[in-house]
Amino acid sequence: MPQAVSDALITPVILCGGSGTRLWPASRKCMPKQFIPLTGPLSMFQDTVKRVSDPACFAAPIVVTSDEFRFVVAEQLREIDTQAEIVLEPSPRDSGPAVAVAAVLAGGRHKRGLVLILPSDHLIPDAAAFTAACVEAAKGAQDGFIMTLGVAPTGPATGYGYIRPSRATGSGGALAVEAFVEKPDLATAKTYVEQGYLWNSGNFLFRADVMLDELSQFAPDMRRAAEAAVAQATRDLDFLRLDGEAFAAAPKKSIDYAVLEHTRKAAVLPVSFRWSDLGEWDAVLANSERDANGNSLSGNVHVRDANNSLVHSEGMLTAVLGLDDVVVVTTQDAVLVTSRAASPQVKDLVESLKASGHAEATEHLRMHRPWGWYQRVDIGTRFQVKRIMVRPGAQLSLQKHFHRAEHWVVVRGTAEVTRDAEVLLLQENESVYLPLGCVHRLTNPGKIPLELIEVQVGSYTGEDDIVRITDVYGRSA
Repeated sequence: MPQAVSDALITPVILCGGSGTRLWPASRKCMPKQFIPLTGPLSMFQDTVKRVSDPACFAAPIVVTSDEFRFVVAEQLREIDTQAEIVLEPSPRDSGPAVAVAAVLAGGRHKRGLVLILPSDHLIPDAAAFTAACVEAAKGAQDGFIMTLGVAPTGPATGYGYIRPSRATGSGGALAVEAFVEKPDLATAKTYVEQGYLWNSGNFLFRADVMLDELSQFAPDMRRAAEAAVAQATRDLDFLRLDGEAFAAAPKKSIDYAVLEHTRKAAVLPVSFRWSDLGEWDAVLANSERDANGNSLSGNVHVRDANNSLVHSEGMLTAVLGLDDVVVVTTQDAVLVTSRAASPQVKDLVESLKASGHAEATEHLRMHRPWGWYQRVDIGTRFQVKRIMVRPGAQLSLQKHFHRAEHWVVVRGTAEVTRDAEVLLLQENESVYLPLGCVHRLTNPGKIPLELIEVQVGSYTGEDDIVRITDVYGRSA
């Protein structure tokens, strides 16, 4: 369990689920937008963690994520040298149960401790302004309010929820919340902006005991399920794994519907820093650096006679000629071309691709694993070729296959290969053959990444033809 902290420090809780399909093909279910860099060198998740890294204001963060992303979270935290409590949700239950779990965990650190809920995929470039807003909002939270950061609108956006503020609360700059309202149409959004409504940023701050009391009043089943899931949680390596059966008893409901729309303790702090949830490609363009023609260009791209467009490539040369107001995104296995006006419909496009059986709708060519990644190079009848990278000190599971043999060729680094009773040490340009059914394992004993080419040959080359015998990452049966 997390160590006790002072109630003066704010415990950041970063909600790290979601699939991010509106930013396909860069963001997909297997690696959603929070884990990819969109507006800078760090991922959105890493930017969020760095935003709450001031030890004078913030305690060590809690990250709530799924089993699927646990090693991605751990690796991205390691890359920015940050320690966090990583909590694994057994199943997706929306934000309400996640917030309830956060309140239980933070309450275990300090009953009246302050908790800051943060989405993992929002853009807030001015970290200092954000910290200052949290310090100000903490005054209201300490007085017993559930504080939301309400962003002053820069225009009538239809992609955000809104907050209708009312009177001052007497706690710093906090205003009472008269109503939370859903995403409006354009005409309604214009009216909201004229009437002084604020964008609901999804960042909110409260005392742990206050949130638990409000859950008891408005969502008692959710609180009971969260407490049971934490009480029966188990340690899995460096992760806290919530109890699956207890957590499944929590109603699947957002915290807005469960508590915020019912409580009389909701308050909002108006803020004016730049903020976006980057919910679609047009929003990425609006929040990116642009050239003299209004274009946002990243990667291996070449553009002529184009204006106000986003062109993004993850390797392949992408050339755009004579087009305005478009979005062109190129990855290694998929290309998206759309008008900026239609970019909010990318999510619907992805659903159509899934219904048509396109694996590219949810999976990248490069698939991340706790030991590194693999990337498909080619596939055909009875064969598949992969490129594999293993991080220094990491190892694959001890495993075997029933339907394929494998041939490994080292192209960089040093490989330690277990093959039945043998242990082989391979250098660059050396290879090993793994016959069908042999028990084998790959380890990187070196100080640099190990890269190799794997050629699979057999009647079936699917990922589910892996029998894990032992695994340092807890994935064996």
